[in-house]
Amino acid sequence: EGAHKLGTIVLDKTGTLTKGKPELTDVVASDGLSEDELLSLVASAERGSEHPLGEAIVEGARQRGLPLAEAEKFAAVAGGGIRARVNGHSVLVGNSRFLSEAGVGEDSLGLERPGEELASAGRTPMYVAIDGSPAGLVAVADTVREESREAVERLHALGLNVVMMTGDNRRTAEAIARELGIDRVLAEVLPGDKAAEVKRLQAEGKRVGMVGDGINDAPALAQADVGIAIGTGADVAMEAADLTLISGDVRGVARAIKLSKATVRNIKQNLFWAFAYNVALIPVAAGVLYPFLAGGTIPEILRPVLGEYGFLNPVLAAAAMALSSVTVLSNALRLRRVKTG
Repeated sequence: EGAHKLGTIVLDKTGTLTKGKPELTDVVASDGLSEDELLSLVASAERGSEHPLGEAIVEGARQRGLPLAEAEKFAAVAGGGIRARVNGHSVLVGNSRFLSEAGVGEDSLGLERPGEELASAGRTPMYVAIDGSPAGLVAVADTVREESREAVERLHALGLNVVMMTGDNRRTAEAIARELGIDRVLAEVLPGDKAAEVKRLQAEGKRVGMVGDGINDAPALAQADVGIAIGTGADVAMEAADLTLISGDVRGVARAIKLSKATVRNIKQNLFWAFAYNVALIPVAAGVLYPFLAGGTIPEILRPVLGEYGFLNPVLAAAAMALSSVTVLSNALRLRRVKTG
C-alpha cells in the first residue's frame, strides 16, 4: 500500500543489478613480477576472504592452474581490502583508498592510469602492494543481469528516479550506470553506510524504496520507506524488508509498484461507490421523503419502490445493499487482470 507513494528507488548493484558472481578479467603486474606470480600471491592472500571479489580472484587463479600457498595473519577491512602474509611477503589487496591509508601510492608505478581505464570499462580494479611497495593490480567484472536495463526502463516509465548504490569506485559505478540508464550513482559506499545514504535521500524530501539482497543491505532496507528484498538473497534481508520478490528478477520491483498503484486506485474507487450507495439510499430507506410524499402523492410508477408514503421497499433496500457489495467485490476482482509486465 505504501509503495505507490515512492518517488525514488535505490538499487544495490551487486546481486541485484548484477549476477553477484564476478569473474577475473585482468592482471597487470609491475616490473620484476610476472602476471602469474602476482596472481598467485594475490589469490593465496584472498583464500581466507568470503567476499565475492576475492572468490573470483581465487577461482581465476585456479582456472590458470596456478599454485596457491597458505596465507597467514589474514585480516579483512570492510569496504577497503585485505592484508595477509604469503610465503614471507606482506600482501595488501584493495581499493586505492585502502592502499593510500597503508602508505602505498598506486600511481608511483603507473598503476593509476590502467586502473582508471579498467574502471571506465565497468570493471573493478584492486591494487596490490607487496612488502609495502606497489606491485600491480587485478580486475574483476560482475556481469550485469540481462533484465536489469528493462527493469530500470520500467521504473522510469512509472515516474521514479532510479539510484544505484555500490561500494565500487566511482568510475566503475558510473560506467555501469550509463549502460543501464540509471539517473544517479552513490559510489564507494561502505557496507555500514548504506542506511545513512538512504536516510540522506529521505532528508531531501524523497520517499525512498530500497532494493537489495545481501546481509549488509538489511539496515538500509529497514531504513527505507519501503524495503524490497530479492527472494534469492540472504534471509536477513528478507526479514528486514517490507516486500520480498519471490524470484531474483529485478523487474519484479516495477511489477510490485505498479500493482500497488492499481490496488490503491481500486480501493479509492470502491470507497467512492460504497459511499455513493449509502449516501443516496440510506436516507430514503430511513424516510427522508416521507414529509413530502405522505399524502399519497407518489406517482404510480414509483409505488413499487417507495410504497404509498415514501419509504424504500425493504426488499429493494436489501437488494441495493447486496448490489453495493457485489459492485465493490467485482471491481476488486478486476485486479486479477492488471498487466504488471
